[in-house]
Amino acid sequence: MTVHFFSTLHQQIKQQVIGNEQEQRLLLTALLAEGHVLLEDDPGSGKTALSRALAESLGLAFNRVQATPDLLPTDLTGVNIYRPDKNTFDFHPGPVFTEILLVDEINRATPRTQSALLEAMAERQVTADGETRQLSQLFFVIATQNPLETAGTFPLPEAQLDRFMFQLSLEKLNREAKEQMVTAALKEGLLGAPLTAVTDAETILALRRQVREIYFHPVLLDYLVAICEQISTLDGVVAGVSHRCLIQFAKACQALAFLQERQFVLPDDVQQLAIPVLAHRLFFQNTLTATARKEELIKELLNKVPVPTENWER
Repeated sequence: MTVHFFSTLHQQIKQQVIGNEQEQRLLLTALLAEGHVLLEDDPGSGKTALSRALAESLGLAFNRVQATPDLLPTDLTGVNIYRPDKNTFDFHPGPVFTEILLVDEINRATPRTQSALLEAMAERQVTADGETRQLSQLFFVIATQNPLETAGTFPLPEAQLDRFMFQLSLEKLNREAKEQMVTAALKEGLLGAPLTAVTDAETILALRRQVREIYFHPVLLDYLVAICEQISTLDGVVAGVSHRCLIQFAKACQALAFLQERQFVLPDDVQQLAIPVLAHRLFFQNTLTATARKEELIKELLNKVPVPTENWER
């Protein structure tokens, strides 16, 4: 994956989605690093459109689920249906059997249904009636939630939040971008023309193998761990980050370096990803602590931990 490739991908996506180039890069970073993404933004901000455009441009299968309080775990994973003519049960796969899954307003689903995603996200498999079935190696969850409404919602527990590599919000468009968006919708309709895929599943799997070869200097890895260890010392934070977070943070840095056509990680990669990786993993005694406050604390932490200086190439 090169900068030129990302530019080509962005050119495709922007036919349907205006702006959000950095958010597109982070979504691709998570996909290459085998992570999942939580998009938290206002209704109608383009979360679904961006997810669909990304899937079309990458040539990957895409499913969308609208989470509601009556959504059952089997509505996600699938169910065995009895066939009296054959006297057997046939498994009907749920929407998780895809490559990119958009779970819209995930916090409207009950905890029981939310937990059905845990095995799928962590192990890329589902178990139904005692039988385990494998999901796609590229299984990638983009979940959304609306920060404005809390009535009838079920906040994601810490264990579920920790499954997401990044939490993102989309770019706020300026007036010119908004006018461009409206003009395109009036001309082409709300959905727009189908996008042309610029890659395919096999290519992305090959790129993932290349990402794992990106060099991570031991001194820089120590810097990343030092930042994460300081999380528990922040004012009001009740717990440190998990081992899963450390691994996902490091893998995301490799993927970001790869997207920027480097064979090694830089401190800039660690600093750029600190907020999307860590902010949603800060758990406070006051559970209503705003996302903006969490981001502010992480910025202060980045200023506090000394940045090492080395020759970062292998």
